[in-house]
Amino acid sequence: MSGFAVKDDLLDAQTLRAASTASFGGAEVFETVAIARRVKGTDFDSWHAEWNGAAEAAYAVGVTAESRGERETARLAFLRATTYFRTAGSVFLARPVDPRLPASIARQREAFRRAITHFDIPVEVVSIPYEGTTLPGYFFSAVASDAPDARARRATVVLIDGYDGTTEELYFWNARAALDRGYNVLAFDGPGQGSVLVEQGLPLRPDYENVVTPVIDWLLGRDDVDPARVALIGLSLGGYLAPRAASGEHRVAACIADSGAFDLFDTAVARVPKPVRGQIPDGNDAARSLVEAMVDRLEKSPTGGWALRRNLYAHDVPDAMEFFRIARSFTLRGYAERITCPTLVVHAEGDDIGASAPELYDALTCEKQILLFTAAQSADQHCEVGARHLYHAAAFSWLDSHLHPTRLA
Repeated sequence: MSGFAVKDDLLDAQTLRAASTASFGGAEVFETVAIARRVKGTDFDSWHAEWNGAAEAAYAVGVTAESRGERETARLAFLRATTYFRTAGSVFLARPVDPRLPASIARQREAFRRAITHFDIPVEVVSIPYEGTTLPGYFFSAVASDAPDARARRATVVLIDGYDGTTEELYFWNARAALDRGYNVLAFDGPGQGSVLVEQGLPLRPDYENVVTPVIDWLLGRDDVDPARVALIGLSLGGYLAPRAASGEHRVAACIADSGAFDLFDTAVARVPKPVRGQIPDGNDAARSLVEAMVDRLEKSPTGGWALRRNLYAHDVPDAMEFFRIARSFTLRGYAERITCPTLVVHAEGDDIGASAPELYDALTCEKQILLFTAAQSADQHCEVGARHLYHAAAFSWLDSHLHPTRLA
């Protein structure tokens, strides 16, 4: 528990997550605390009402400012609305789908797309061809369109999200920091994420090389991207997805895995009582019945069962036992050693979700480095949520040394 704003672990973490975007215009810190503290306990209806109300208020400020030609005020108001709309709907990631979830996806997208019209750099809304459909995203150019070197080929980062993020949220987590250091940025929703899950119905898949390859194909068709300097940055579950992609897509020049799991099954089964772990998911009936009863109680808990309900939805599986079965395929065993590009593994010491990050580091045979963030740095939480500037300083120092973003091609 972070102890940031409220007593409940999930809602406190979600509040801190929203507050962490403040440095990049996505929130007001004390406003996020005030919103969270107005919520009635762990009531999701109350949570949605408070965050959605704050989002609509910020959006209205943006509309008024826009009508007056006040571009900076409009930009920041729409960015706050983006975060608050996302936060309002995040608690409903489950089946059956609550209509407030797709509404939050649509509204955050609407807010963000109004915000980017007030950016000083070009931002393109893109659709990337993928297996008979498209993946939505944004391409952020590193410099203004009227800059003398606007069409130079530049180092570019591709941002890969986790379970419950969205492509719009990636702007606050890594895109703004990369742009400030001279990189182009491509952010996209993949299968099982954001609008691709909620609106297109595509679940997560383990073989992420088959997702990233068409993304790289599309990216390298641009004349402002240096094909020799494309990096992947994976966030949360993206810390698994990015290195898994790099194991099969060797046009990638560098890879960062931020707090991802080496093996999803091991991470999931670690939450099961030790005496019955070896019986999951296909062991004796008594052990399975014990775990099923435990999981059933957990799933019904409003906040305690949120991650489980989210996982079942994102993977399109009916129950926990089926989730355990498919989790076996979300592994870097046998894949980590296929990665040939320099790879940075990031690990926060208090992060049980990414506790297996050192296993990934040990399995890598390429050029590699591991970064440990600690409680003494106030950076020991999942994805260093309370200390993103500290993370960016270290991670981009490493990436800069490999991709040299100020060098033009």
